[in-house]
Amino acid sequence: MLKSSRWIQEQAEHNRLLEPFVATSVRAGVISYGLGPYGYDLRLDRTYRRPAGPPALMDPHQVSDADFETLSEDRIVIPAGHFILGRSLEYFRMPKKILGLVFGKSTYARCGVLVNVTPLEPEWSGFLTISIANCGAWPAALHPGQGIAQVIFIESSELPVRSYKDLKGKYDCQDEITVARIQKG
Repeated sequence: MLKSSRWIQEQAEHNRLLEPFVATSVRAGVISYGLGPYGYDLRLDRTYRRPAGPPALMDPHQVSDADFETLSEDRIVIPAGHFILGRSLEYFRMPKKILGLVFGKSTYARCGVLVNVTPLEPEWSGFLTISIANCGAWPAALHPGQGIAQVIFIESSELPVRSYKDLKGKYDCQDEITVARIQKG
């Protein structure tokens, strides 16, 4: 079942679903963020990571922290055809029966900027690492502190056999921008 703004607010205020929590939709003069009717528009942090140089190959089996440089800016510019890894301002704590689906903001999509975040799995917690790609022909500007994506929360009618925490997920409790990892055997 899709969760409403009432449920999101209750969970945020009493169970720390996400912090910091903005209980209204902030819209004037910004790319909107905060609580919506059936979702929450999360914000982009000013710290991000970009590839440090042209690697021979971007392979999830071989990528390392050294392949990226970390920057912090009040306005982030992504060159045409490039991507960055960003981070949400909000820290999430997902309940065991809840899945979060994240979608990029249409304002950015209309500028050729695509946002990708995998589902927020039951019992996952942490700051989101957000892949942001500029598919356009021109550089694109991002505005930290403003909306970057919307998360909607869906409740299952039953508990999963194993949650993300049970599986000891490799991205659980992340507090920084995390590059691709392959779990070792």
